Amino acid sequence: MVPRFPYYLFDVDGTLVDSADDICGAIQGVLVSASRAPVSHDVLKGYIGRTLHETFSELFPEMEEREREALTLQYRAAYPARNHAGTRIYPGVPRMLEALGGRKATATTKGTPTTRIVLEKFGLIDYFDHVQGTDGIPAKPAPDVLLASLDALGAPASQCLFVGDSAADMEAGRRAGVKTCAVLYGYGNRAEMARWEPDYWIERPQDLAG
Repeated sequence: MVPRFPYYLFDVDGTLVDSADDICGAIQGVLVSASRAPVSHDVLKGYIGRTLHETFSELFPEMEEREREALTLQYRAAYPARNHAGTRIYPGVPRMLEALGGRKATATTKGTPTTRIVLEKFGLIDYFDHVQGTDGIPAKPAPDVLLASLDALGAPASQCLFVGDSAADMEAGRRAGVKTCAVLYGYGNRAEMARWEPDYWIERPQDLAG
């Protein structure tokens, strides 16, 4: 059982919403436009939560920096153009957020404006005291986005739980000094998350609220 905390940080993609169809679809469209070899949905899903630079670098090691930057810019236009039509809230998320209490913020690789749009579209914005994305700061697994959220909440790391679905989330949580909770319904690999020894594991959003 996960105890209650006065402060919570949440990853977004794979933790609050299932956005794989929109994220992967936008990346696939960008690769087609660049005449790059197709990459399957399942493979791309494993990269959600990582930066596009990392994703393109690993999938296409020979790709030059100029092309990576161009594809990233194309994605940033293609993803919002989908209007999150393929994105869904994971069942139980609103009830979980309402039941938890405490003060809450996001800590996501998405930019803050996009994160806010997603939370507003799916009726989650009012559960959060602060919306924090990766805006000009190092992305997870660096702890910077978590530290920015902690600062905005005025929260001591020792009194905060970070909930995420990837190894990068768990590493970032450890480096930020917060407690961590790994979700098993998202996109992450259990064995990779386990390397960072999460403090808690949940199989459904409602498991967090007890």
